[in-house]
Amino acid sequence: MVTSKDGTLLAVGSVGAGPAVVCVGGALNDRGSTAPVAAAMTGFTVYSYDRRGRGDSGDTQPYAVAREIEDLAAVIEEAGGSAMVYGMSSGGVLALRAAVAGVPITRLALYEPPLDAPAGPPDYTARLASATPAEALELFLGEVMRMPPEALAGMRQSPMWLALEAVAPTLRYDNEVMADGRIPDVSGLTTPTTVLAGTASPDWMRETAATLAKALPNGTTALLQNQTHNANLRGC
Repeated sequence: MVTSKDGTLLAVGSVGAGPAVVCVGGALNDRGSTAPVAAAMTGFTVYSYDRRGRGDSGDTQPYAVAREIEDLAAVIEEAGGSAMVYGMSSGGVLALRAAVAGVPITRLALYEPPLDAPAGPPDYTARLASATPAEALELFLGEVMRMPPEALAGMRQSPMWLALEAVAPTLRYDNEVMADGRIPDVSGLTTPTTVLAGTASPDWMRETAATLAKALPNGTTALLQNQTHNANLRGC
């Protein structure tokens, strides 16, 4: 366990040996979600952690994006004081905001940060604030991720639904991380950054990757062939 600045205990695991890489999961992710990334990387010590409110980590209130940035900083301190960081989806946006805030990140890799996305429900924030965990899941998966109704109905009947409900309260946290959903001012961020997207993902995700990389002083893009938003890195 790692203790964040506000006293929150964070569950952290690591595998491998070599330079440190910290993985940051996205919405509905816990540290198990980044396990395939850790398994695919050799020659590195790869750290995965449960973001606050997920898995075995604590959830000190009130929530603030600044506290999540402090959480990532605490994990990086545990990793040796500086580290490369890989962020998935909204976890990539969190990693980007942490780098802009001055957290000692030596290199960034961001997989499909969902910035400049097509407009979602205009009342999403208000509905999410008052939703039960099950309602929050249905709102996020059905109206934000645009999961087909039949697939959502099937998921409700699957064993994973209860596990997702346990994490669903943190959808509010990812919503705060996303802020207005626009690409932030990254003109002063010189950290080498690779923005990745899958060739099987919607066109706007690849467009966002290219736009963000162009806005970064030291940004590049890379495409993962035949991958969707749920990338299988073992197959890349």
